[in-house]
Amino acid sequence: MKILVPVDGSKFSKAAVDFIASRTTLIGGSPEVELLNVQLPIPVRAARVVGKEVVKSYYEDESGRALKPALAALKKAGLDATTAYAVGHPGEQIAAAADRDKADLIVMGSHGHGALAGLILGSTTNAVLAHTKKPILVLRAREAPKGDSLKVGIAVDGSKYGREAVRYVIRHRDLFGAAPQVVLMHVVPDFAGAVMPDMAGIAMPAFTEDEIKAMQKKTFDAALDPVRKLLDKEDLTAEEVCLVGNPGDEISAYAKKKRLDVLVMGSHGYGAFKAAVLGSTATRVAAHCETPLLLIRDA
Repeated sequence: MKILVPVDGSKFSKAAVDFIASRTTLIGGSPEVELLNVQLPIPVRAARVVGKEVVKSYYEDESGRALKPALAALKKAGLDATTAYAVGHPGEQIAAAADRDKADLIVMGSHGHGALAGLILGSTTNAVLAHTKKPILVLRAREAPKGDSLKVGIAVDGSKYGREAVRYVIRHRDLFGAAPQVVLMHVVPDFAGAVMPDMAGIAMPAFTEDEIKAMQKKTFDAALDPVRKLLDKEDLTAEEVCLVGNPGDEISAYAKKKRLDVLVMGSHGYGAFKAAVLGSTATRVAAHCETPLLLIRDA
């Protein structure tokens, strides 16, 4: 497994390094990990005055401040990693490195959080999302999991993106530990809100309680049947959870309540507009959930 970890010396990038260092099973599989630091370019006029060699030395020294502690942390955990630095826009350089090196995963910390689209994941993370479809695990300075085997929630919606999220977990099982607890989540509509007028024009429930339960079960099974087959082939078991209501809100609430270590979602969003980068459900989850979020978008 090839993993790219951008680091900048902040507590947020430290969270990304600590997460990788906590993955005992993954480390045992000898993954290829690259630590990348991106330096903002020195203004052209200043660069001309001091000369190329001085500028190069500056970039190397500054990048080393971020890379050396991260490299030491991984080495202490028993994992060898390579280091590199780039100069330019952080989001663009990280995305370019991930595509160039055919990374299986980008793991990065993000300080962004809030209702505004530009603050949900932070500007750098949003820029990475806008420039690559590589899977990305976003952490927000949360303490690394204590154990190797994780509690993993996978949100499925019946689309190919949800199925790809499950396939990713299957392909890269080592990332989640020797014996992860997998939970499949699907959010069904609340049909109870549907009404129809009677002869007197008074609004009446359109469906009985039993009819509502039957429709919700049918919707739930339609979304989960394809991924059940995927898990069965790999002899993997998973708990199944049916949620009711707004997908983004319900998934976020469940992840927090059950203290999931990682939440995995497939997302079709892709583009330069921040609101369109993830898709509405993933954007809502990102805005309301502190759980590490693994976004799978290459479907």
